Order: sequence, then structure tokens, then C-alpha cells
Amino acid sequence: MSDDAQADAGTAEGQGPVEISEDLARHLENKREELFEKLEIRDGFPSTVLEEAEARTDGVQSEISDEIDERTDLRDLTTWTTDPIDAQDFDDALSIEEREDEYVLWVHIADVTHYVNPETAMWDEAVERGNTVYLPGYTIHMLPPVLAETVCSLVPNEERLAHTVEMHLDKDNLSYETIDIYKSVIESDERLTYSQAENRLEDPDAPLHEENKLVYELADQMHEQRKEDGSLVLNPSRDRAHTIIEECMLKANKAVTHELMWNRGVEAMYRVHPQPSPDEWSKALQEIQDLDGVSIPGSTWDDPRKAVNATLEEAPGRQLDKIQWAVMKVMPRARYMNDPFGGHHALNFEIYGHFTSPIRRLSDLINHWIVYKNDVPENLIELCDRASDKQKDAEQCEREYKTFLQEVGLDPMAVNNRGIEVVEEGEAEKTL
Repeated sequence: MSDDAQADAGTAEGQGPVEISEDLARHLENKREELFEKLEIRDGFPSTVLEEAEARTDGVQSEISDEIDERTDLRDLTTWTTDPIDAQDFDDALSIEEREDEYVLWVHIADVTHYVNPETAMWDEAVERGNTVYLPGYTIHMLPPVLAETVCSLVPNEERLAHTVEMHLDKDNLSYETIDIYKSVIESDERLTYSQAENRLEDPDAPLHEENKLVYELADQMHEQRKEDGSLVLNPSRDRAHTIIEECMLKANKAVTHELMWNRGVEAMYRVHPQPSPDEWSKALQEIQDLDGVSIPGSTWDDPRKAVNATLEEAPGRQLDKIQWAVMKVMPRARYMNDPFGGHHALNFEIYGHFTSPIRRLSDLINHWIVYKNDVPENLIELCDRASDKQKDAEQCEREYKTFLQEVGLDPMAVNNRGIEVVEEGEAEKTL
């Protein structure tokens, strides 16, 4: 058994699916249908959309070959993806180089708008859906899987069309020296799971060890810098692989919206997160300070985000959930807006927006289109409201479905990590 296989076997996913009876499976299906109806979430795709998606997957290889001359050819650049073990589509990949006085970080995003544009039924359907909805053991996709999991997925050893964000970062302060966003052709060298990526970091002889080590060093610096700048970090114990992906995606998202706002001066779908009032923050900090075994460092009270970060790092593990909840309760909802005014409070970014997940979020799909066309859909404000509302619906659906799973004796996290298998009556034992 290879180290990577062993790493995966030791994870929750390696334990095999959660077994349930046919009766319970029907029960879950009824609950999902009830939630979908209540929250107007569309499960199945109309046949016109499926047929269109199917047709777009034909003759793709020759289409990609025809595109190469029109794009930046990055097929020889070392590139890889890192995703959960059960990921079905891979919409982002990384490449990195260290040079004398700079890091060059490439974030390659699936070029979904090459296939899905405002002239297509798939685009209209994506607007209807707003996002992919992830329930434990069940996914409602924004785009037809026949497209998302094939030509839009940055699978290894296959040429793929991408939208690349190339960032040259100053070694001293990690600021952007230059940002280039362009259409490219890439070929991923490998698809890593998070546990495999951790393994590669450990093993100096493993393929992609040096690249993962370098990108982790950069991501770790970016993470520490964000915290120092006052970005709220509610999950202080992230493993290294998650830190890499989170920080690189934040850096790319920020680069794209920086480019759109300052260099092009166009409207886009910005992510705006208002701040709680001073009273609400005081209430949250007081609630945290009153927890058993928890103390907010005196020097940080002036900046509530830094206070929470510092407290989470020192607090006993049993209190982490309560600290996070105290903060979440006072946080206003983030929304998509056509103007970045107000910035993103939790991240402490003046300008922020989404670009790195066009397979699963409408906002990213729209921003890809704006970057590519340098033109804004006429109904942008309406699209911002739609994306915000559908995200709220998706979160409510997930919350209520998780509660229901607990009520019928299932562990949502186990179901999420391991999936479900329906077995005949009598054989089913709920492996929680």
C-alpha cells in the first residue's frame, strides 16, 4: 500500500459508507423534496439544458487544439490540484516558482464561460440555481455534471482550457508587483487529496514535494500577514493542505477584484460584508470573556477581530465552538453587490469578490464573463440579489437537513465524509 493510499485509508472516508435501510433512505428523500419545494431549489435539470451540456462535451480535444494558438500555452508548467477525496469536479489548480526577489503564483481556474455563456440555456439555468447546494451525502449542482465533471474539470494528464491568474508577489511584503489574468491551456500533473498533499509535504522524496513545500511556506506567510492585518480567522487549527488552498484562492480572488476595480474601473459582483455595530462586537467579546477557561488578551480589545484570533489560539478546545458561535451571532450576512463600497469586514479586505469557483457559484461565473468581455451584464444588480438570496436558501437547506439527519440518528459529518449506502432491511446497521 503506498503512503498516499495509507493516508487516505486512515481518514473518515476510508472507513466506507454509512449504511442505512431502504426505509430510512425513503425518509431522507422525502425530507429533501420537502426542503427543495419550500426553498425553491431545483434538483433535476430540464432536458434542453442536459442536451446542450452533452453537445458541448463533443469534439472537445480538437476544440482545445484549435484554441492553443489563441491562448497562453502553460502545458509545460508544473501544475496540480488539491481537493477533498470525494470531489467530483476540479475547478482550480496551482503552479508556483520562487525567483530571486519574488514569488510567482499561478492560480488556474476552469474556463467555464468558454462553454457556458449568456446565449446558452445552461447560463439561464445557473442563474435560476445560483449555486451548487451541498447536503451531507447529496449534491444539487449548479451546472450539469456531464459538463462540470468532464471538460470543465482540471483532471490530470488532459489538456484543459483555463482562466489563469498570474501573480508576481514581492518577497518582503507579499504585495502584488503585477497581476495578469488571461485565457490559457494547462495540463495538470496530478490530482491530490488533502491527506495526500499532507503526505507530500512530509516526504522529501515524493513527487511535487518541493512545490507543495514552497507553496505552503508562501501560504503560511500570507495567512500570518492576513491575521496581522486584522483578518478574522475562526478556524485556527487548519491543516497545511487546507491553508494552501484557502490562502491561494483568497489571494487570486483579491487580485481579480483589485484588477477590475482599480485598473479597469468596471462594476463586478463584489462580496460585501458589513461590520457589526460596536455594541454587538462588545456583546460578543463579553460573552467570550465569560466562558470558562477563556481570556481575551488585554492588548487586543481595541480590534475585535484580532481579539477573537488571539483568544482562539489560546482557548481550550472545548470552548472553540462557543467562541465561534458568539462571533457568528453578531455577524451580518455578506452579500453580492455591484459596488465594493464597505469592503469585507471579516477578511478586512477593502475590495473582495469571488472568481475561483465558477462551477459551483454564479458570482464567479459572472465575474469570469466580466473579466473576459470587460463588459457588465445589464441586469448585474438583479444577478447580485439572486446570488445572495440563493446562497441564503442553500445555507438554510443544509442547516435543516443536517438537523433532520441528527433527529433520525445519523451523524451529518460521517455522512458528509463517507457517503451513504442503502442496504436491505435487517442488514442495515447505522455505522455512526
